[in-house]
Parts: sequence; structure tokens; C-alpha cells
Amino acid sequence: MKIPGVGNKSVLVTGCSSGIGRATAELLRSKGWIVFPTARKAADLDALKRVGFDAIKLDVTSSESIAVAVDWVMAKNGGELGAVVNNAGFGMPGAIEDLTRDAMRHQFEVNLFGLQELTNKLIPVFRKQGYGRIVNISSVVGRLSLPFMGVYSASKFALEAISDALRVELSPNRISVSLVEPGPIQTRFSTNCAGQGEEKLDTEGSRFGGAYKQYFAKRRDGGMSEDRFRLPPEAVAEKILHALESPRPKVRYCVTLPAYLGSFAARFVPAAVIDRLMIEYVKKRFG
Repeated sequence: MKIPGVGNKSVLVTGCSSGIGRATAELLRSKGWIVFPTARKAADLDALKRVGFDAIKLDVTSSESIAVAVDWVMAKNGGELGAVVNNAGFGMPGAIEDLTRDAMRHQFEVNLFGLQELTNKLIPVFRKQGYGRIVNISSVVGRLSLPFMGVYSASKFALEAISDALRVELSPNRISVSLVEPGPIQTRFSTNCAGQGEEKLDTEGSRFGGAYKQYFAKRRDGGMSEDRFRLPPEAVAEKILHALESPRPKVRYCVTLPAYLGSFAARFVPAAVIDRLMIEYVKKRFG
């Protein structure tokens, strides 16, 4: 199936176990897209298959897994693909001084290196067929760095930079690159983020140990200040749909109010003012 300006109406969507990825897969299928969703865990793949998806296992930290997934999708879809939605990712919390090299590297392996390796496997397909859409799920903290989420912010800043360069590099080939910056969304991100911190941070040896415990509890129990701005994952899926189907997709899509405010602040508010606001934010959140 084809639509004007998009070509083959098929898409690979990563990170579809729940949240944004699952909502995107379901919305796109309802709009007539052939959707190939991915997940890492067998239980999540089984859940996707039970509702009729052609789901494929994908671990973006593994080059072998990426190659197998791409080959499988190409075989399934006659060697063509209309788009990729790079949604898989996670957030590693913690003060910069508390993060090990391995923890920082893993954050970039998932949120940047694996994402781009997968995309690079698909670019020749897009170029050969003369069209393609690439949608990268970034974050408001890819425009405005957040204390105690600094390495996660760094991975999203890097994703924004790569996407901007790639968009220009691919412009002669009718291949568009869009970024989606959701902000707070009603997903398992906060809970998973707390779990990552508890598992990998040395909370007892850190000067922020007591603050971490309070912070992780809030992330789990819905005590974050931004919770009142959260939107359902379907709100992000709608933006992704526009990026895939519009004749003129936007470069960036903000979703929630904090995302719009963060984008504005990054462009127009002096760094000294942002620093003062962030210091107040840290005092309120961590003491």
C-alpha cells in the first residue's frame, strides 16, 4: 500500500513492549500501515503476536540482533520499507559524578549508537526506492539538560545533533528525518528510571544517597511535579503519524506543555537564568 509522498506504507517501530511504542504500533495499524513492531523480551513479543502483529525481537545494543531484524523485515515485506520509528530507549538517573563509565556507555549504546546503526542499515533501502521516513523519539531534555539526568540528556542532545546532520545529508534522496520531543508521558518510563538507579547507582556511597531514595520513591508513586502535565502515549503516536504521512513533515514535534516550554527556553532564555531555575528545581526535588 502506498500514499502520496510516502511510498510503501510499511514501518518498523522499535521499543513496542508498552507505552509510546505500543500506542504507535496500534495507531499506525488502524490507519492502514503494515507495522513491524520490536521488543526485547519473549513475553512482550508474544503479547504483540497475540493481537496480530508481525513482531520481531530486537536488542539495539547487539549488531547481530539489528542485522537479523532488518533481514527479517526485508524478507517479509518484499525488500521495501516506508519508514522507521526509533522509539527504543531508557533513562539512567544519577549525578554525573556517580555514574560509572559502563553505565554512561550503556546509555549511549541504547539511545544513540544502536539506534543509528539500525537506521544506517535502512538508509540504502530508502535511497534505492527513492523515499523513506525516519522518526527519532528524542526528549525535551535533548534541548535543555536536566540535573541528575545529565547522561540521559547527553544521549538525547547527541540524537538531536545526529538527526539534524542526517536530515541535510539525506535531503537529496526524498528521505525525511523528524524528531519527536514528548515531555512527560503516562508510560513506565519513570518507574523504569527509578529501577535503573536503584540497580546501578551506589546510593550508599554517594553524597546524594538520601535524596536518591526520595527521588526514586516519587518516580514510582506519582509524586513528580511534572506529573500533572502528563499526556497519554497516544498523544505522541499522533505526532508520529503526522511525521510519517504529511507531505511536509516537521523537523521537530513537541507534545506536552513542558516540551514546548523547554524548547522555547533553550532558544530564548539566557543560560544564567536557566541555571537559577535549575538550582531551584534541584533544591525542591532533592533538598
